[in-house]
Amino acid sequence: MNIDAAIVDPKTYADDATLRAVFARVRQQDPVHWTVAEHYRPFWTVSKHADIMEIERQPQLFLNAPRTTLFTIDDERRTFEQTGGGTTLIRTLVHIDDPEHRALRSVTQSWFLPKNLHGLEQGLAALATELVDKMAAMGGQCDFVKDVSVWYPLRVIMLILGIPQSDEVKMLRLTQQIFGSTDADMQREADSTDLAPVVNELFAYFSAIAANRRANPTLDVASLIANAMIDGKPIGDMELLSYYTIIITAGHDTTSSSMAGGLLALIQNPAELNKLRENPELLTSAVDEMIRWTTPVRHFFRSATQDYVLRGKKIRAGDALMMCYPSANQDEDVFEQPEVFKVDRPTGKHIAFGYGPHLCIGQHLARMELRALYKELLARVEHIELAGQPKGVEATFVSGLKSLPIRYRMSA
Repeated sequence: MNIDAAIVDPKTYADDATLRAVFARVRQQDPVHWTVAEHYRPFWTVSKHADIMEIERQPQLFLNAPRTTLFTIDDERRTFEQTGGGTTLIRTLVHIDDPEHRALRSVTQSWFLPKNLHGLEQGLAALATELVDKMAAMGGQCDFVKDVSVWYPLRVIMLILGIPQSDEVKMLRLTQQIFGSTDADMQREADSTDLAPVVNELFAYFSAIAANRRANPTLDVASLIANAMIDGKPIGDMELLSYYTIIITAGHDTTSSSMAGGLLALIQNPAELNKLRENPELLTSAVDEMIRWTTPVRHFFRSATQDYVLRGKKIRAGDALMMCYPSANQDEDVFEQPEVFKVDRPTGKHIAFGYGPHLCIGQHLARMELRALYKELLARVEHIELAGQPKGVEATFVSGLKSLPIRYRMSA
């Protein structure tokens, strides 16, 4: 196995066993690995939990710009041409650094804190009941991804933004085209990784939303963003539309991946499923274990602003570093038996939500959604098993299951 080719291959990320094997080898043999792969500019692969934390703790030395995620040289060149010299089609919280990052983050940060999210608990429980009712009506067999897990967090995020439910199919399609641009089942067009048409469609949609919320503000997050002021001035159009885009895409897709991957882990580990059924107070730790186990955000890049030594390797100013979160969350130096799924694993160590200034703003909401769905599911489904082969998304940045066929029996 050519390790450099495997690190950049979308197929690696579609299969958990392959993904874990690749990064176990990197951690053991060369944890800060200079990666030279065909069609990509070279970069450092950072595979250890401690090293990623070291980078994340020093945002002034390791910047998000100009390289944020893994793209081919051809994709980077096309973006440069489409934007007139830019490195990205959008400018979200994950693309920018302080002080601009801090100012933009403050627009919605308090909204996503636990004390504010408590008001959603009743609605989340009702939606969980609705989707488990749907499972009950399907006669004991469904594709958990396509029928359940993609819809639950999508409906939550659309409710928060105040977007009509009638547009959910469109929002799901656009999200899958962004994060699955390297997957033949999700690409907008065959063999095309060009994201510009997808971004343009999202921007056009949210331009109309923003105009409406400025004219008729409500209490939803879409209004909060549309009417935000940064340093005494209205939020810029690019930042505004990018804000909506990251919330509607990453705001549900990552949670959906943890939801589906968590169920697969429970099916594959029936003793852990029984332990959770018998000890429902373990749901909080079980949800965190699902998130660690799946780690849907596979990486982010940082660029060094000066020479730096990391685990004995000389990082030079301008070098790009790929922080590999699934590898960090399988790190043997941090987790006891990391390759084992444990619903009672102590919480607090995984970095699936990142760390430092760029810690995921939606982490508390994601945990709430998972707890609500699994509380309902475990109470009403007494037996569950695979009914076919699960399939993963072939994507290096954000990915998870795209199909999980299951057979189940509802409680009497």
